[in-house]
Amino acid sequence: MSAEGLERRTRNYLSDNVPQIQDHGGHFQIEDVDEATGEVTVSIGGACSGCGIAPMTMRAIEQRLPDEVDEVTSVKVRRASGPRAAVMPNKTDEMEDMEEYSDYSPPF
Repeated sequence: MSAEGLERRTRNYLSDNVPQIQDHGGHFQIEDVDEATGEVTVSIGGACSGCGIAPMTMRAIEQRLPDEVDEVTSVKVRRASGPRAAVMPNKTDEMEDMEEYSDYSPPF
């Protein structure tokens, strides 16, 4: 499969299975796709940058995408940078390492 095809399948999975990102004023962008290794990098931004469950959404994407898109072997999800990074101040950095959220499983 080509990187373009892998990117399209990744985008389709996120659009179809994680609609909360866009429904709540956030956005995602496929930053990089390595066809040879199956590694995918996704960034989320907009309202996601200040959302309390963003760390759990990021973790869920990292865990579920490889199970759903066969060619994906690993996923890195990060917050967007630049002009599309946030519509509110980022308040969730410290939450990413909190044990309370390590087992959270969003309903998507």
